[in-house]
Amino acid sequence: MKTPSRRSAIKTLAGTALTFSVIDSLAAQMEETQKTAFPALKGRINHSACKWCYGKIPLEDFAKAAKEIGLTGIDLLGPNEWPIVKKYGLTCSMAQGAGKGINDGFNDPKLHDELVASYEAIFPKLKEAGLKNVICFSGNRRGMDDQKGMENCAVGLKRLMSSAEKHGVVMVMELLNSRVDHKDYMCDKSAWGVELCKMVGSENFKMLYDIYHMQIMEGDIIRTIRRDHQYFAHYHTGGNPGRNEIDNGQELYYPAIMQAIVDTGYKGFVAQEFIPKRDPLTSLQESIAICDV
Repeated sequence: MKTPSRRSAIKTLAGTALTFSVIDSLAAQMEETQKTAFPALKGRINHSACKWCYGKIPLEDFAKAAKEIGLTGIDLLGPNEWPIVKKYGLTCSMAQGAGKGINDGFNDPKLHDELVASYEAIFPKLKEAGLKNVICFSGNRRGMDDQKGMENCAVGLKRLMSSAEKHGVVMVMELLNSRVDHKDYMCDKSAWGVELCKMVGSENFKMLYDIYHMQIMEGDIIRTIRRDHQYFAHYHTGGNPGRNEIDNGQELYYPAIMQAIVDTGYKGFVAQEFIPKRDPLTSLQESIAICDV
């Protein structure tokens, strides 16, 4: 075996040192990239997202990515899904799993017994899981007068308030547009929802103020938030028109809207509810950056 010369040995050692130096440098760069890929959020908003918008991504994968982006909750999950997101340090920021859906709600007295039983069954599960908000719906008009529908909703909801208060649960009725996405839905204007809250008369019933839906129905988003925020337990986003990304390709200016929400002292969740047209997780990260005022 040929003994390497002193010069060749020095060259080899120098090359090895250089290699290690390059590796260390690359590792440091990668570590720094990982630190800066998801910049620290300001912490003034609890960010969440609606899972249905990311249906092609398994919940486990979505929860892991959401945590890395900086979300603290995921919306519209049923009881079997709550433990999955909890495993990744997230909460279900708006629960589902009770009621009959958007079209059949509390404005129909014939459904009250069934709805009351459904919600009373889920309240203990919510409490055990440490969750607070559960979604509910007015139902469609089907020719019913709005005032009568409000009165019917109040009757049914009042039956649940003592149980909701006992379990620390807030029933949150979503404001949806009836022009584009949910034809004939009754709870389609914030003023109607606010009056229903007053009629029910409990802090355990409030509105889910969906910014996208209310832009379609009435606009005047910031003024409404400033005036009626005490009746809003939760917020949803979405770009209008189209319910896609909330970037500068649509008409709502979300930084100002988010600032208005923060200025009210709101401590709940703002959930992204747009349908991504681009890479979904990239769009989600960008939307969080837009809303993190």
